[in-house]
Amino acid sequence: MNRKKLQKLTDTLTKNCKHFNKFEVNCLIRLFYNLVGGVERQGLIIGLDRNAFRNILHVTFGMTDDMIMDRVFRAFDKDNDGCVNVSEWVHGLSLFLRGSLEEKMKYCFEVFDLNGDGFISKEEMFHMLKNSLLKQPTEEDPDEGIKDLVEITLKKMDHDHDGKLSFADYELAVRKETLLLEAFGPCLPDPKSQMEFEAQVFKDPNEFNDM
Repeated sequence: MNRKKLQKLTDTLTKNCKHFNKFEVNCLIRLFYNLVGGVERQGLIIGLDRNAFRNILHVTFGMTDDMIMDRVFRAFDKDNDGCVNVSEWVHGLSLFLRGSLEEKMKYCFEVFDLNGDGFISKEEMFHMLKNSLLKQPTEEDPDEGIKDLVEITLKKMDHDHDGKLSFADYELAVRKETLLLEAFGPCLPDPKSQMEFEAQVFKDPNEFNDM
């Protein structure tokens, strides 16, 4: 991408980006094209497909839960075309790295609402908790322990007692206790990963190392 195009794209994306300045947006655009390994070719969608994106989540941010990584990919891929384009990359990372509590609550709820019906059901909680908990070899049926955990979670978070979590339930619980933001699995970077990513990316763009 030539300098003029890069400048224009940087200006456009910076206007609509809450949490990054122009220099940071420029760095993220350069990193994006570095990761997709090429320049934009006419008529061809350039983006990070599911596998490439999940690899970034795993290697850079230490995520290991396949189900959660898949949902994070969907949260970034706003137009549902199967790849994260440069605009989705910058705007997604803006929230992912520096979003307000409000933005992060909406994002996490979207990740945890597996079927997109506006609620986190008992079944969805069960699947996510089963995935994210370490498999401990015990004599007891592990599924029973997870079912108990679902009931405990509902007791704590289901304020209208309808057996599922609406966004209102979730928001109320998280505002009381922010640790519940990622109650069903880690879908945001931990502070160490975030600092390392920003330190590596927000520097002279000519110095990029492969990530």
